[in-house]
Amino acid sequence: MGPHREGTDTIVSREGILKVLEAYDPSAIRIATIGSHSALDVCDGAVEEGFATLVICEKGRSTPYARFFRATRDKEGRAVRGMVDEAIVLSKFQEVLDDKMQDRLRRANAVFIPNRSFTSYCDLDAIERSFHVPLFGSRNLLRTEEREEERSYYWILEKARLPAPEKIEDPKDIDGLVIVKLHHKVKKLERGFFTAASYKEYKTKSEALLKQGVISARDLAKARIERYIIGPIFNFDFFYSPIEAQAEKLELLGIDWRFETSLDGHVRLPADQQMTLDEAERIPEYVVVGHNTATLRESSLGEIFDIAERYVRATQEHFRPGIIGPFTLQTAVDKDLKFWVYDVAPRIGGGTNVHMSMGHPYGNSLWRRPMSTGRRIAMEIRRGIDSGRLDEIVT
Repeated sequence: MGPHREGTDTIVSREGILKVLEAYDPSAIRIATIGSHSALDVCDGAVEEGFATLVICEKGRSTPYARFFRATRDKEGRAVRGMVDEAIVLSKFQEVLDDKMQDRLRRANAVFIPNRSFTSYCDLDAIERSFHVPLFGSRNLLRTEEREEERSYYWILEKARLPAPEKIEDPKDIDGLVIVKLHHKVKKLERGFFTAASYKEYKTKSEALLKQGVISARDLAKARIERYIIGPIFNFDFFYSPIEAQAEKLELLGIDWRFETSLDGHVRLPADQQMTLDEAERIPEYVVVGHNTATLRESSLGEIFDIAERYVRATQEHFRPGIIGPFTLQTAVDKDLKFWVYDVAPRIGGGTNVHMSMGHPYGNSLWRRPMSTGRRIAMEIRRGIDSGRLDEIVT
């Protein structure tokens, strides 16, 4: 694997990771992840496929993993309750990158499943260059999720000629409904998004949000402004298997959509009530707080597979070896049934807990048994071990 960009150190070498794998006991591989985001799905799927699990938690946020979803196993080692075999509680998630913790993970024969919390709370440079633990998936694609990166997922979408909402370079050019994408000032890793249909509305809303302390002037200056697609949201949870030998390598496992605060509260109010809200309540927030499951009309499935295949090919061309395992295409569909990709997760998506344990209509039908993204990851790792091809699915 080459460098992620010119003039910087290279990403952890393939040779280095293969060396770590060679020292592992293949009969004692453990699946590890950060205790946040979609960790429960990852662990549930791992247990279903016969793996032990290890979750890295942060103090103050460990209760679900260390207590309430802790695994209980019978004398034969079968899980009879829960799915977290071991919860390691650190003062900060970032400490998982410390040499001592890396040693502990390697001694546990851990294959690490990256999620958004891993790349948000832990330094990306360190993940790329000095985290010497086998990562399931594509280490060099994780950075593409950062909107401010030159070679972000927007860059990939452009290379693949995929439909993405038009970018508005200057707020003064706003001539229709747009969404302004930036970080929340207080909830650092959450969204400080807002919509506007004119430069005047952009000024009014941004000034109100600055005054309320929801956004910062620094983040506003580098915010991405893009055309708002009016229509329902579909997050497509895909999986790409480089080691599938007989059938299609690309799979649609599930579709989800999300609940956002306080937007979802706003849309439950009649218009006249919305107009009576005070200034602090009037502009909704877009923090994702949960997900639900969905299906798509079958006549649109072909278009979605085409978009996914083009994304896969673009990653293989520009970010070798390309996407491995789960990825999520976040889309909005307009009145003409055209899908617009406005976000891409090059790892397990945030909404896959909706098909935890039960699977999802698409994944279940494809594999003829309950198949969540978490279970599909574990199944791929199991197939990699059994076929001696684990090295092809970790980076």
